[in-house]
Amino acid sequence: MDLLNALVALTNFVLVPGLAYGSQLALGALGVTLIYGILRFSNFAHGDTMAFGAMVTILITWAFQSMGISFGVLPTALLALPFGILGTIGLVLLTDRTVYRFYREQKAKPVIFVMVSLGVMFMMNGIVRFIIGPGDQRFADGERFIIKARAFKQMTGLNEGLAIKTTQGITVITAIIVVAALFWFLNKTRTGKSMRAYSDNEDLALLSGINPERVVMYTWMIVAALATIAGVLYGLDKSFKPFTYFQLLLPIFASAIVGGLGSPLGAIAGGFIIAFSEVTITYAWKKVLNYGLPDSLAPDGLVQLLSTDYKFAVSFAILIVVLLFKPTGLFKGKAV
Repeated sequence: MDLLNALVALTNFVLVPGLAYGSQLALGALGVTLIYGILRFSNFAHGDTMAFGAMVTILITWAFQSMGISFGVLPTALLALPFGILGTIGLVLLTDRTVYRFYREQKAKPVIFVMVSLGVMFMMNGIVRFIIGPGDQRFADGERFIIKARAFKQMTGLNEGLAIKTTQGITVITAIIVVAALFWFLNKTRTGKSMRAYSDNEDLALLSGINPERVVMYTWMIVAALATIAGVLYGLDKSFKPFTYFQLLLPIFASAIVGGLGSPLGAIAGGFIIAFSEVTITYAWKKVLNYGLPDSLAPDGLVQLLSTDYKFAVSFAILIVVLLFKPTGLFKGKAV
């Protein structure tokens, strides 16, 4: 029975949060790796693009809630999500036309694009803070839990209760659907094949008659959709705060680089590696060990390797190790 309690505690505090967080990081890393693989630069404005998409979704959600529109047991934000995606697509296409396009025409080096994306990042961050404010914004509604801890205890007779939030279930299911749709698009559609060809060999793709501006436009549109979905799912699962999305840039880039920058499959794998590393290292293992070990060996302390305040240090450490020993990542993306 104690082993079952230990397994439930592990599931409750490590496995389920790790799956949800990993799904959010994977979606964010997919956007980063598409920009790097197709447009050939590291987009440091990606975190704030997520924040902008989430902000637009929140504003539309509040408008729906004020009009009495809801989505039943599901969050109203899911109804507002398409509007957030459209708003973000409009922003990134405007940014590309007014900023990045000039440097593409000048054949600027990737480092120039990186510096430009830093400027775009600060501008987006300022816009989001000006419109919605710098503080926490909660916009989740509907049914809060799929499984409640008390009901689970009554059903199983265990001492440890399992609680799975609705937002965690939505995050994992949405990530599966989005990733499947993206891989189908890239592998089965003519536009997706053009994007892959442009990524593999730009000169040969141009000789084949592929329109580069069309590829760029579709890339930004897909990235905007991925960023908005990732940003909204993260905000629903935790809370929305603009500065948090700036901080998320580190684990997102770590996910993309660990998996192999430029490899979509690697971005997904990297997202879950980073997520489970952060959750595992910052979790206090006392409860699980108390269930699993004899009383004589039960620990007195929290058995926490790092405080949750240092969870981003885990991403940074993994990123440094990968850059030093395997810069192409697990799935052999492009070297950084």
